Amino acid sequence: MMKYEDIIYEKNKGKAAITINRPEVLNAFRAKTLYEMIDAIIDCWKDSSIGVLVLTGAGDRAFCTGGDQKEKKNRGKDSEKYLPVGQYVAQLHYLIRNIPKPVIAAVKGYAIGGGNVLHVICDLTIAADNAVFGQVGPKVGSVDAGFGTAYLSRIVGEKKAREIWYLCRKYTAAEALEMGLVNTVVKNDELMIEVDKWCNEILEKSPTAIKLAKYSFNSDTDHIFGISRMGLSSLELFHTTEEAKEGTNAFLEKRTPDFNKYRS
Repeated sequence: MMKYEDIIYEKNKGKAAITINRPEVLNAFRAKTLYEMIDAIIDCWKDSSIGVLVLTGAGDRAFCTGGDQKEKKNRGKDSEKYLPVGQYVAQLHYLIRNIPKPVIAAVKGYAIGGGNVLHVICDLTIAADNAVFGQVGPKVGSVDAGFGTAYLSRIVGEKKAREIWYLCRKYTAAEALEMGLVNTVVKNDELMIEVDKWCNEILEKSPTAIKLAKYSFNSDTDHIFGISRMGLSSLELFHTTEEAKEGTNAFLEKRTPDFNKYRS
């Protein structure tokens, strides 16, 4: 197991926890972050003493706000060491879906963009009452053409999923609960206590039965992996265009993007 810099990985009494530890950028991920998360999940998969995995973010301000736009713009000093971020996102999604143990997202603060998709893919989501959910892709010249769209619509319905992506609004924890985006909402200071309760209840159950239940649930939507790979390939091409660059530049310059000239 590697030494981690972007995440904290802990194991205790049958439970594992991965914490994205980049609070200074609202736990936005870069290639290195995802690479470390993948390594930790593989370790969790191999460890037969672990029965449930928790994903969360450091601090109270954010669970995860998706890809680090500054890293995307500048490619980062370590970029030559890693694959493009999208490739690691695809691997991470695969592992969360297929690890034979439930994965619980514990969400405080913002779960935006790729961070919203991350909790959507988890088996369960427990949210603090300060949690905020939403997508920003079309505002910054991007989209998750896979689980972030197709699977999201299975959870909240087609109309709501389209609203989430087309309008890029933000939703409170209470609104997320109402639309079925999360399982429950608790007070901010009670989040990890509640998560621990859910973990302990899961650990009382047959691990083989839980594994089979998870794979049975997955079987109806695993075809989305194919859609996701096609979407990722298209997105890699789209990110080279001036339209996509306008979205990224506008975000970094804290201005409203001007996409009007790209409507032809």
